[in-house]
Amino acid sequence: MKHTRSIELFKQAKRLMPGGVNSPVRAFKAVGGSPLFIKSAKGSKIYDADGNEYIDYVLSWGPMILGHTHPRVIRALQKAAEKGTSYGAPTALEIELAGMIRKAYPSMEMLRMVNSGTEATMSAIRAARGSTGRDKVIKFEGCYHGHADGLLVKAGSGAATFGVPTSPGVPKDYARHTITLPFNDLKLLEKTIKKNAKSIACVIIEPVIGNSGCVLPGKGFLQGLRRLTKRYGIILIFDEVMTGFRVSYGGAQQAFNIKPDMTCLGKVIGGGLPVGAYGGSKEIMKKIAPDGPIYQAGTLSGNPLAMTAGIETLKILSNRATYKKLLNKAEALEEAMTDAAKRAGVKTKFYRAGTMFCTYFTDKEVRNFTDAANTDTVKFAKFFRKMLDRGINLAPSAFEAGFMSLAHSAADINKTARAAFEAFRDVRS
Repeated sequence: MKHTRSIELFKQAKRLMPGGVNSPVRAFKAVGGSPLFIKSAKGSKIYDADGNEYIDYVLSWGPMILGHTHPRVIRALQKAAEKGTSYGAPTALEIELAGMIRKAYPSMEMLRMVNSGTEATMSAIRAARGSTGRDKVIKFEGCYHGHADGLLVKAGSGAATFGVPTSPGVPKDYARHTITLPFNDLKLLEKTIKKNAKSIACVIIEPVIGNSGCVLPGKGFLQGLRRLTKRYGIILIFDEVMTGFRVSYGGAQQAFNIKPDMTCLGKVIGGGLPVGAYGGSKEIMKKIAPDGPIYQAGTLSGNPLAMTAGIETLKILSNRATYKKLLNKAEALEEAMTDAAKRAGVKTKFYRAGTMFCTYFTDKEVRNFTDAANTDTVKFAKFFRKMLDRGINLAPSAFEAGFMSLAHSAADINKTARAAFEAFRDVRS
């Protein structure tokens, strides 16, 4: 494939934007080469500025669960845009989407729309601190909760890719309120909570880590976490920005039968447009302004375009048969990728949670960020490039999850499997 136009656009972009991109992992630093500049997308495919076609498993980092430019979503957006793009005032659309979310996530008795996952997690933590009168937050290594100052402490995703455990520009006073622990270590979590119980406002967690690849919770870990937070009056926040509607229609909390105190959502509920939401018990959410003293606001929050795209997306997903079909596609990809690696004689670990997945180049189990960081990222980078050469677009980092969409066909999965076998074979040689 030729990438002449993408390379030229990247040169232009680097003169105008840091690293030539508006989000770090897009720069391909972890895998080498120049990033693709995308011109259009449809269904399971994306098309770059040079006209090359790729089967897409990035899906805008998760939101495009129906596939790109789904006809129903596009038609609804066109009609909505004709009426106006933003009012700065309430609409019935906000009520409709909030009701759909609450039905899927009963733990969110009340919720507030925002514009991004970062806003959602930042606001949820503020609500937890305001409700408890405590300052400290527990998070887990490899879980990325957005780029709010107090959370950029041994973060995953882009920060992990560049090996920056704590971003410059974050005041030490902010970071000292954040306690970072290894994922899946219940004993250390219990010890830490007992020691700091009176000062811990909340524990925030990706119940399945999607920003260190795809790390699954060990047996009893989330259940133990829920018991401990209840015992010590600590608010448990599930960051389901990535896992929401992905691990199951009701997210990780439905899949693992855990009821958190607060939940953060994003990605899928915007159907491809910028959106986020946070919510929880009425007791907590009634303390948010204007009902209570905890302040949070947003000019474009609940804008009609994002609400419209989210409503149409969830209408389609809410059909059980449709969602089952989506899960079957993800399962078929898992079987195909696992088989391709085995036939090629390459040792890998493929993990999947619902419709999110990743491949690690290792023969050891990956249970936390340290395990993920010790996998062979050099082999992953080579594998990524070989797959891209064969028209398969994966996340350009060993520390990012891939995603399945409703638009992916059996032919797409078969082509991906053939490409993977050849790419695995090239990696081995």
